[in-house]
Parts: sequence; structure tokens; C-alpha cells
Amino acid sequence: MEEGLWVEKYRPKDVVSCILPKELKSMFTDFVSNNDIPNLILSGQPGVGKTTIAKAMLEEMGATYMMINGSDESGIDVLRTKIKNFASTVSLHGGRKYLILDEADYLNPQSTQPAMRGFMEEFHKNCGFIFTCNYKNRLIEPLHSRCSVVEFMIPNSEKQTLASEFMGRVITILDEQKVKYDKRVVAEVINKHFPDWRRVLNELQRYSVSGMIDAGILVNISEVNIRELMHSMKNKEFTNVRKWVVDNLDNDPVRLLRSIYDHMYDYVDGSSIPHLVVVLGEYQYKSAFVADQEINLLACFTEIMAQVKFK
Repeated sequence: MEEGLWVEKYRPKDVVSCILPKELKSMFTDFVSNNDIPNLILSGQPGVGKTTIAKAMLEEMGATYMMINGSDESGIDVLRTKIKNFASTVSLHGGRKYLILDEADYLNPQSTQPAMRGFMEEFHKNCGFIFTCNYKNRLIEPLHSRCSVVEFMIPNSEKQTLASEFMGRVITILDEQKVKYDKRVVAEVINKHFPDWRRVLNELQRYSVSGMIDAGILVNISEVNIRELMHSMKNKEFTNVRKWVVDNLDNDPVRLLRSIYDHMYDYVDGSSIPHLVVVLGEYQYKSAFVADQEINLLACFTEIMAQVKFK
């Protein structure tokens, strides 16, 4: 079995290879055929292929591009320097350059996002902008008005077709990686996480170290990866904690908090256990009433980061 992340190794390099609804694929194909991509906001849940299609279009066009991750580099000074250095120069190929702002909804709406509007105006002749986000309403209106907004919605009539297409892709990957598998189990994993293709591949790769994708993975993926969360909270890595919350929103919040409770003696100093139990109890109760589970969970984990002593 080869090393390296499968999601990167097998990321499609052209539009036709991307697993997308017909209407979206047709639109992106037209952009490439016309050799002109408008400023875009690609919105949809994690893992549906927003970043993949952005890269695929630009790779197919042979365009010069740079990608910046909004969750990693949200500081305005870092962005200003990188963007100006990139967008102010002419492409070696003679065409427009493109900047992909991945996870743009992590950019500060009071400072960084307004600055992005200025960059778009200043460099519009030389550089196109593609924003990807999970929540389009977290991007300010001036960015919306300067972009075409594309929502990654999968029609019910196409869900089975796309899942089957992805099943075929996954089987090819497992065969190439020489990993044994039970087809019914692979189908269940895809069905559980549909349409989060990235998560499916990551879960399969993580479990493949056992040498066989069998029913054990169904138990494995139902158990939340608490170790990663606890490590991020211990090191007060707020951005990573927030990303963990977003990636695990498809799990029952009560079960998420219960999982922390079940593993607390492995990660938390004994003196902080009583306070941790109180915090978990409060936020578990609130989870039954709040309108936004992401905010509730993140508030809980932020309080834990600030007040709990880890081993």
C-alpha cells in the first residue's frame, strides 16, 4: 500500500473526472471551453468537491493560480503581501491569473473580507478570484455582488447515480492500493457520509492500515476521533477546534459530548475533572434548545480550552 493522502493522490485533474451533478458539470465545462472563469463563490458542505473543481478548471486551462486557505492565513498583513505579490504580476502564459481563497468563510468579515473586495477591484484586469465556503451567508455582501454564486446542491434524482459513480472510483482506488474490501461495507460507508467524498476517502484510508475494509469500519467511523479534538484544545488551537466541529456536525451533539466524558481521564488533569463534567452537562442540556449546534459546541470547547487543565 502506497503512502500519501488518497484525497490528494486521486484528486481529479480535469472537469470531466469530477463527480458532480450534470448542471454544475456543464457550467464548469463551459467556463473551461471559453477559457474564462468569472469571479466565483462556490458554496456547499465540506467534501463535496468545491476546491477540487476550482483546481481542475484551472489545471485544464493551464492557468497560473495560487491557493490561500482562509482558516490558516486569515491575518490581513499576510494576505495583503501574498495577494499583491501574486496578482500584480503578469502570468508567464499571458492569460489571467487566478486566486483560490479556500474556506473563505473563515476570513474576518470586519477586516479581511472588506480588504478582499479592494483587491478584487485593484487587480480585476489581471486576476480572477474563486472563493470556496461552507456557508455563503458568512461572506459579506460586497463579495457576493462581485461574484457568481454557485451552490453545490445535489438533486434527489441524481444522488444514486453520483453515489454509484463514486463507488466505482473508490473500488478502483482500493484495488490500486491492494486493499481487500467487502463491497457492501464500502457502499455503507459512502451512504453514511454522502456526499462528503473527502471524508469517505479519509475514513477508508485510515482503516485500510488493517489490510481489509470490513464491517469493523462501521463501528470505527461511528466513534468520534476525540484524540484529535483533545490535542487541539490542549494546545489552544482554536482554528483546528472549529474545523473539527464543522467536520463532525453530522454526529449527534449529545453523543459528541458524551464521548469527551467517556475519555476525559485519558486527557484531562484530575483536578479539572469536576469542572469539565459541569461544562459538558451544561452544554449537553443546551443542545436540545439551541438553533445553531456549531456555535453551541464551539462555545463549549472554547470554555474547556480556557478553564480546563490537560495532562
